[in-house]
Amino acid sequence: MQPAGTEIVSAIVPIIERWRHEEGPLLPILNGILREFGYVPREVVPTIAEALNLSRAEVYGVVSFYHDYRENPPGRHVLKLCRAEACQSMGGDAIAERLQKLLGIRFGETAADGSVTLEEVYCLGLCACSPSAMLDGEVIGRLDEEKAEEIAREVRL
Repeated sequence: MQPAGTEIVSAIVPIIERWRHEEGPLLPILNGILREFGYVPREVVPTIAEALNLSRAEVYGVVSFYHDYRENPPGRHVLKLCRAEACQSMGGDAIAERLQKLLGIRFGETAADGSVTLEEVYCLGLCACSPSAMLDGEVIGRLDEEKAEEIAREVRL
């Protein structure tokens, strides 16, 4: 269950206070909120903007620019699939299609049961072991159909 809007805003005040007087506090504040909630709720943008003397558009621009700052709660598992050229050249497109079919979701979606969120990323730094993915922060190289099926089973538990 997600906390109500006022509860979320109250919960971010200590995070803002921790970083607001540092140089360049916006990213550390957003990272703190991400660690606390797993996402950056839209309702916190005005509070952050006011505390840092920024416009709401400036704060939202940063939130929307970085793909890790999602606006909705992620699934219990987060699967990031590399879509960069090296992974594509090693069969990444077929693996991407297979995973989407196995999970029943497209990129940027969370399964209806909340089990997994599927995200596309553009380079995990494993080009020599492509195609690659990251499941809950753990990198997976040399992704093939068998590993894709194993991942799909694991996240559905």
